[in-house]
Amino acid sequence: MLSYCVRNVLSWRLSILKTSPCRSTLALQHTRGRHSASSNEGLDQVRTLLQLCVDRYYISPGQTNRELFQRGMSCSYGPLGMELRRNLLEQWWHSVTRSRAQVFGINTMSSNSRDTATDGRGQLRIVESESLKQILEQQELSKEQLIQKVQTLLQRSPSVRRTFLQGALEQFVPSLELVNSQLPFGLAETGLCFQPSDGSDCPAEVTQTSLVWFCSPRTSSQWLDHWTRQRLRWWRKFALSPSDFSSNDVPEEELEKAASRGVRIIYSFPWGPEPLETLWSRGDTELLQTHKGIQSKLQCPDGHKSVPHVVSVTGNMDRGMMAFLSNSLQQLKKGNSKQKLQQRKVLKLHPVLAPVKVALDIGTGATMEMRQVCEGLLQEFMEAKISAWPGYLITVPTPVNANYDEMGVLFTVVISENTLESGLLQVRNRDTTIEETMHVSEIKNFLSRYISAADNI
Repeated sequence: MLSYCVRNVLSWRLSILKTSPCRSTLALQHTRGRHSASSNEGLDQVRTLLQLCVDRYYISPGQTNRELFQRGMSCSYGPLGMELRRNLLEQWWHSVTRSRAQVFGINTMSSNSRDTATDGRGQLRIVESESLKQILEQQELSKEQLIQKVQTLLQRSPSVRRTFLQGALEQFVPSLELVNSQLPFGLAETGLCFQPSDGSDCPAEVTQTSLVWFCSPRTSSQWLDHWTRQRLRWWRKFALSPSDFSSNDVPEEELEKAASRGVRIIYSFPWGPEPLETLWSRGDTELLQTHKGIQSKLQCPDGHKSVPHVVSVTGNMDRGMMAFLSNSLQQLKKGNSKQKLQQRKVLKLHPVLAPVKVALDIGTGATMEMRQVCEGLLQEFMEAKISAWPGYLITVPTPVNANYDEMGVLFTVVISENTLESGLLQVRNRDTTIEETMHVSEIKNFLSRYISAADNI
């Protein structure tokens, strides 16, 4: 399946006749190369981070995959990347739906979405490449006939969404009945959307989060300020360097058509600032367009019988993942026993976001009994919903601590012969590298309290 962005139907069709697939591919590669060259110039930290993400199972190998991830697009994630994204989305969901009363989750259909600003024009549509190829190969068709056939194909093809806004607007009326016509309330949704990549007409998937907040006209500005503060606090909560996250107003010339004001949550990447979330004060125009201007079913009994205003919060969680990984990477130098400086790379991800909380390992002289202790602890961690890495299953000698630091593992637990005798084990902290002795019966509660305390800060 191929996705085509149809912003200008006529010019798009004429370009089909003039541009070969080969030239299109080369143009896209040139655009990507130019972007990568300008972004990565002298940015050793970025290259180190991307290589670490591949080596430690956050993203899958491949140059295209790395470029997608760096540009804030959804890519092929590895096991740790999927877990990090799951943790991030879960925290976003909790922060939005539990921070205020009357925020509800919804799930809308992408094929039913419609761009109200363009009345359906400019949508991304899914077109089977074979169907398009068959039309273009009909040499007997005139240009007008060719355009007509392509138009018909596009009209019959399902659209894909670029945003969750339209689905939330369509859900407003039944949701208003749910809350007994009381404002404010919000509708939240997460999932994949398609966005143009690097200004080209070739879209890419983005893991998007959306909150659409309905409020009275006289309070919309205050609610925009409220959600800006709330979202910035949320991003900074999980950051190793909170000052790298900031907010700024969208310049007037960059405002969306329906918006009177906008704010962006920004992260300062090594190559420059990039938006993570964008908030808009949208007024009531799009809500009226969605419901064909019938004000009676949209009005709320707030004393003025006014149509609610809309405040939207849209986030890019793929770029958010890149932001937290970049923010958490530290490259530290330490001396070894021979007084040689070695570089230690560590992902100091927030305890709540870290994909793996604890790694289980065994010391020298491994025995079946030690493995059984590890398996028992692993089962305890799983029951307590503490993600654990079964390092004791690895038989090939590896620099254990270095691997776990680069994976972002919070704690390493080492089972030894002493554990079998006294029940004591060694626990190493990722951030301090300090090792302490703890009884095997205490480790689960220790980890649970540690993660819970970090979440409540």
